[in-house]
Amino acid sequence: METLTKPVNPLDIADKSNPNYPDNNGFDPNDDDSQFIVKVIAAAGDHDPIALRKLLLPLHPADMAAVLRNIPEESARTIIKFIGEELDSEVYAELDEDTRELVLEVLPKAAVARAIEDLDTDDAVAFVEELDEDDRAGVLAEASDELRATIEGAMSFEEETAGRLMQREFVAAPEFWDVGRTIDHMRQVGEDLPDLFFEIYVVDPTFKPIGAIAVSRLMRAPRDTNLKDLTEKLHVIVSPETDQEDVALAFRKYHLISAPVVDDAGRLNGMITVDDIVQVLQEENEEDLLALAGVREASTTDSVINSVQSRLPWLIFNLITALINSFVIGKFSGLIEQVVALAILMPIGSALGGNAGTQTLAVAVRALASRELTDKNSGKIIAREFFTGVLNGVAVAAVFGLVAYIWFKNPIISIAAAGGIMIDFIAAGLAGILIPLTLKKFGQDPAVASSIFVTFVTDCVGFASFLTIAMLLLK
Repeated sequence: METLTKPVNPLDIADKSNPNYPDNNGFDPNDDDSQFIVKVIAAAGDHDPIALRKLLLPLHPADMAAVLRNIPEESARTIIKFIGEELDSEVYAELDEDTRELVLEVLPKAAVARAIEDLDTDDAVAFVEELDEDDRAGVLAEASDELRATIEGAMSFEEETAGRLMQREFVAAPEFWDVGRTIDHMRQVGEDLPDLFFEIYVVDPTFKPIGAIAVSRLMRAPRDTNLKDLTEKLHVIVSPETDQEDVALAFRKYHLISAPVVDDAGRLNGMITVDDIVQVLQEENEEDLLALAGVREASTTDSVINSVQSRLPWLIFNLITALINSFVIGKFSGLIEQVVALAILMPIGSALGGNAGTQTLAVAVRALASRELTDKNSGKIIAREFFTGVLNGVAVAAVFGLVAYIWFKNPIISIAAAGGIMIDFIAAGLAGILIPLTLKKFGQDPAVASSIFVTFVTDCVGFASFLTIAMLLLK
């Protein structure tokens, strides 16, 4: 098996014998991505729809969306104008916000509506929900009554819930059918089936799901096999109001590839598939990562104003905590003036304590997000982090104290440095676990504000303990 050790262009490892491979339509497989983009821009600049079709229509929808995202706006506008209505509808599901807005500027709303008619309902909903109010109304006005009702029904649920995420197309059959009848039925209604599905849901006479059959298992069974004999128990049944993060956790726990969604009466109403869950997990991870840095949203396409609005409030809050720490240091200004070594060692202690707190915080936020940290086991985890802080503190304090003694040849400074680090590491461990737990208890997102509070605690405790010990010993 070949191991890939560097990023690979999918076009370089594609089946080049396939007649639809871009090489056979004028694309040189020896060109890298940048050269390909140059060709696309040149064809757009020449207003050459034939060249654009040859270059772009064979691409995978995700690659097509990437091209539109990575070329100048004027080139993208030209491409959309000439071949936008010929693009695979799946391209619409891959567009980023800016390109989506450009498509709506260039193409008639009716053309956009026709394109999303061919999408699975979950992708159609995802496209429409990101539009501004006027564009959404314009597209829905041109959509079919069925699609309009589906999208409006999905939009009635809260954002980031299963109701927004679910796909309305699914395959269901009564338990008294056999395999042959089920397969024949699917062939008869082929156009109404989802583009991709993994399971057939078995329902009772009231259309409530009672189990599921993997498509692979169905296809291996003889035609006269009763569905009841193949049905497996459902581990998860989702309500539309369920938070998408909870759904993702259930998928991970039970290794699901799809899950049924039911209405208030328990009737089968849709399904959620693993491809949507992958997207949810990616979004949640990105959100938590940004939140830990004090940034709610971030994109390379953000304006300066949006970036400032996202980051400035936390920077101001951080300034306030820094001023408090400065006030603490100011109380020991006379001592610091007498012993310059204290001023030299303080930033080192602060950095070490901050890193220890960040380590604990990262573990805590991840555990809270994955539901591994709960009220039932919080006491055990808090104790673990306390003793971890103690042991790490002892080890680092010994090294830090030795370095301070070698550096300044002063045992008092060495003891103060070691003692301050010891106390700071214990505080860092407790703050890293208690602050996110407290924020969670009060209904706040632990990832958003925890890092600033933890840094504040470790700095404040580190400075105060180090300087207090030094003051007491130097008296």
